[in-house]
Amino acid sequence: MKKVIFVGWISLMVVLLGFSPEMDSKQGQAVNDVLKVYGPGGPLGPIKEVAEEFTKETGIKVEVTAGPEEKWIDQAKQDADIIYGGSEYMLTDFMHDHPGIINEKSRTELYSRAAGILVRKGNPKNIQSLEDLTKKGVKIVDVNGAGQLGLWEDLAGRKGLIPGISRNIDISVKSSAEAIDLWKANSKLDAWITYESWHYRLSDVTDLVQLPEEDKLYRGTPVSITSKSENKKKAKQFIDYLKTEESHQVFQKWGWK
Repeated sequence: MKKVIFVGWISLMVVLLGFSPEMDSKQGQAVNDVLKVYGPGGPLGPIKEVAEEFTKETGIKVEVTAGPEEKWIDQAKQDADIIYGGSEYMLTDFMHDHPGIINEKSRTELYSRAAGILVRKGNPKNIQSLEDLTKKGVKIVDVNGAGQLGLWEDLAGRKGLIPGISRNIDISVKSSAEAIDLWKANSKLDAWITYESWHYRLSDVTDLVQLPEEDKLYRGTPVSITSKSENKKKAKQFIDYLKTEESHQVFQKWGWK
């Protein structure tokens, strides 16, 4: 009788403390079956679409979390398998800010995307070029970060337009998420020098002014496996899938080259 009571007590304690072998096994399997991917909002559209196709073909679930870094970095430090950037310098900055998270040898460039000008629907200010952004009365929103650091200056500098465009920057923010909120809330903002790809996410509230090829600037989209990932083989499989021609076509649909 005492033996039965003792065994029952041990079993109860195991369950209460969460050490059930069956539960651990199931939880571990669930975690390992899901690839956790983190990065900025810009490349979310194509990466999420490709992830869904990857899951259909392989059965491996991919969970993509995107947005300003401060919203996901704490969780990413715990369970990220893959980190992607909105530009090459952006992922490099991430590595400087959070040393040891990224496995540098796994770093891979996906596809590049061009800068353009987003304007209001119908383009009421008739903005057709970078030069038009220097005209009196044009109000520009600038993202001074999120892969766009220095983007307008690099474009303007080659054409001697830095003073004129700088004068018309009405507000500068740190992230695309902030710029989108401002764009939707403040109709007096006329233009945003950013990636063409953002138009495909904001087609209901923007028109896209594409720059001539000789004026365009391109920045990359890097991706890397994390050092602590327990799913490195699956993570590499997903990155290889991102590099296929089928995936490239998805990125092109979203505004990548």
